[in-house]
Amino acid sequence: MSNALFKVPAAVNEPVRAYKPGTDDHTNLIAKYREMYNQAPIEVPLYIGDKRVSTSTKNAMTPPHDHAKVLGHYSVGDASNVEAAIDAAMNAREAWANLPWEQRASIFLRAADLLAGPYRDKMNASTMLAQSKNVFQAEIDAACELIDFFKFNVQYMTQIYKEQPDSLPGMWNRLEYRPLEGFVFAITPFNFTSICANLCAAPAMMGNVVVWKPAESQMYSAQVIMELFEEAGVPKGVINMISVDGPVAGEVVFKHKDFAALHFTGSTAVFRHLWKEIGNNIEKYRSYPRIVGETGGKDFIMVHKSANAAQVATAMTRGSFEFQGQKCSASSRAYIPNNLWEDVKKIVVEQVSSFKMGSPEDSSNFINAVIDERAFDKIAGYIDFIKEQNDAEIILGGNYDKSKGYFIEPTVVVTSNPKFRTMCEEIFGPVLTVFVYDAEDYEATLDLVDQTSDYALTGSIISNDRYAVNLAMKKLENAAGNFYINDKPTGAVVGQQPFGGARGSGTNDKAGAPMNLLRWVSARTIKETFVPASDYRYPFMG
Repeated sequence: MSNALFKVPAAVNEPVRAYKPGTDDHTNLIAKYREMYNQAPIEVPLYIGDKRVSTSTKNAMTPPHDHAKVLGHYSVGDASNVEAAIDAAMNAREAWANLPWEQRASIFLRAADLLAGPYRDKMNASTMLAQSKNVFQAEIDAACELIDFFKFNVQYMTQIYKEQPDSLPGMWNRLEYRPLEGFVFAITPFNFTSICANLCAAPAMMGNVVVWKPAESQMYSAQVIMELFEEAGVPKGVINMISVDGPVAGEVVFKHKDFAALHFTGSTAVFRHLWKEIGNNIEKYRSYPRIVGETGGKDFIMVHKSANAAQVATAMTRGSFEFQGQKCSASSRAYIPNNLWEDVKKIVVEQVSSFKMGSPEDSSNFINAVIDERAFDKIAGYIDFIKEQNDAEIILGGNYDKSKGYFIEPTVVVTSNPKFRTMCEEIFGPVLTVFVYDAEDYEATLDLVDQTSDYALTGSIISNDRYAVNLAMKKLENAAGNFYINDKPTGAVVGQQPFGGARGSGTNDKAGAPMNLLRWVSARTIKETFVPASDYRYPFMG
């Protein structure tokens, strides 16, 4: 038995590699991409306890930028597989919950180093293939952010355990941070490999067991995550991966007495539906379930008349079009004062016109494909709608083609209607809508920004006037959980900008911060009295 308070390695953000063509980093990653593209089709099973379950129903995995290419197939499960995954998790729970915390920490620190080293190219290449991310977007997501989640969460875990109450003479007060009594259900999106792994790893690190349902379009890189967990030493049954239709999984999970928590990233509509399901079944559970969700945004760039046009334009093009706008934080509405618009417009047109679009294999391509046909059709539908309206004009892009891959041109729309449909609704694609306002109506436009959207995830103010910045800080206090000054509203880094929003954007439990890990524990207060009373009488009784 260990009799020590252990000091964990200090967490430092993983350096982002530049992948300049001609360097070993670039050559090795592209070689891994090609190797995985050309290898024999793989089979992705369900990971349930110590079993790898292959089912008779299988779906193809294809790159979004080359949908005729079949990378492999994943097995599709049913309700019996969900029940088996819950059983496997609950069977693993006691041993995992009772494992000393430093042993759990060691596993995820090992996962971080494995990912920084031998798994880096494979994780990045799988993300490029499965989710059509370019070299840089894959690196900052699948490698760096996930490494940071593992390392910083270990540090946050120790901080939480160290938080203890004071004790008066004659007693000793202690807090014990127990894992939740049951299993955690993690539902993850396609767009960030790091989020997918962290939604499983964060609860597991705190001693919980997990049933994980990845997005169908992320199954290829999901298997690499499971391989990483296994090699790092996560015991069988602690994290179980199922590929089951959502309603089928929900019918089992949300009626199970041992359901303890939901860790979710996805659409607002789905999250609200799941919350209702949990509420309707509340009497079935041992404890009130923890519900943690991040659900998207309608993120903004607000510009003051004092701003620099080139800086505004670059924030717009990077913030709106990196990873084809498929980030919850991507800027999709911008408010530009009329004194700057012509200069900003000229630079935006120049920058976007220089974008190359195509496969991630060619790292000169800034733009790749959107995730699948359903997303393509939805985004194309918005573009078609815009073309038919009198109060909006497409000034850039507006074309799309899915003959080889799901490619949509980065599209910039200018509207005279601040409540135009694409100023209000989440599109989740490469479409940015601009409203040009009277430069003297700055304060009223701040109110407009706050009132236009039901979301409150990210936003930015770009200004060289500090009074204007301060006013925006106050007026937009509740409009964004992550607020940026003189920057694009994307690119949160673990340990630096804890991520999450409120309103329709989620529960704001801030991934990449101690407050998220606190949701995965149930504290027990322990008071020990050294010399107990031996008579019921108090002094006041005389």
